[in-house]
Amino acid sequence: MTLGAYLIYFAILLIVPLWAQSRVKSTYKKYSKIENSSYMTGAQVARKVLDDNGLFDVQIEEVRGLMTDHYDPRSKTVRLSTNNYHGHSQAAAAVAAHEVGHAIQDAESYAFLRFRHTLVPVASLGSNMSFFLILAGIIMGAGQLFLLGIIFMAAAVLFQVVTLPVEFNASTRAMDQLVSTGIIRSNEERETKKVLNAAALTYVAAAVVALMELLRFVLMYIGMNED
Repeated sequence: MTLGAYLIYFAILLIVPLWAQSRVKSTYKKYSKIENSSYMTGAQVARKVLDDNGLFDVQIEEVRGLMTDHYDPRSKTVRLSTNNYHGHSQAAAAVAAHEVGHAIQDAESYAFLRFRHTLVPVASLGSNMSFFLILAGIIMGAGQLFLLGIIFMAAAVLFQVVTLPVEFNASTRAMDQLVSTGIIRSNEERETKKVLNAAALTYVAAAVVALMELLRFVLMYIGMNED
């Protein structure tokens, strides 16, 4: 790669994640100030959607932090950050429904979610080991170590890519549930989609960056073999 190409490459690696994070924060901040029409807290929204889907055993807990919301499949628990747990905003309703979407996926054994779970140990090992192996391969001029590092990195990248359909599907489920249960009105659908789409951008950005990193090392490996 030329110097110009490298500069563009690193600019993209820096700008894309920052842009995605900025978009998420600004969208969340905007719609966290607008109350949802049902005036339900995020915790109430989560409980209603869970109960309507027969998931009475799934618990809801408050968790500290900002935008730390997640679903824990091991303990069958939806954890909502303080603002979303107690808040009555459109953002709180959207985020709560999204996390419940993951709980519904879990209950239905959604294929991509199951696949992602199986990738967790491999992806964790790959993200921790890949750069050490690649660096060792470069320093020692050992192509096999370099290739092994790329394989480990590919496993971590695959996890990022598989995360995309999981997150988009959870958002689709969230919208369907919010509308069908009457938690939001038709005039709120557009705003709710904006919150969900903004959150999805972080996963898209992460996948793009991961794929670009992988491609860069693949090209380096090919160049090493050509030399």
